[in-house]
Amino acid sequence: MMEQRVIIEMGMGNDLHGMDYQKAARRAIEDAIRHSTLPIFESIGLSHAEMRVQVTVGVQEPDKIDTAALTAGLPRGRATVQVTKGGLNVPNPETGDTAVIATAAVEAFLPSQSATWVQSEV
Repeated sequence: MMEQRVIIEMGMGNDLHGMDYQKAARRAIEDAIRHSTLPIFESIGLSHAEMRVQVTVGVQEPDKIDTAALTAGLPRGRATVQVTKGGLNVPNPETGDTAVIATAAVEAFLPSQSATWVQSEV
């Protein structure tokens, strides 16, 4: 069955002192999720199990991300997480710290509902 993307949200997360890419990525995903709500499930009686969630995270060192742990932290749907080089490292020459900034895109897909939806005449 064909799927349709019903939402895409972007988020940003950081770790200011520990150079913890995992923490920054988790925060970026949480930031994106906080910006969204999907009342469609209750409105038309869909199960959350019908939703596929695709997450893309960008960090400067993708190999330092545990995608299984990030996937396990997603609240609903059949989720996958992929990591790509992105985000930003911002060094502080005065302290030696590096702030790690991660970005995330969270996309939700549902089976096409076009056969069940009807455009109103009003």
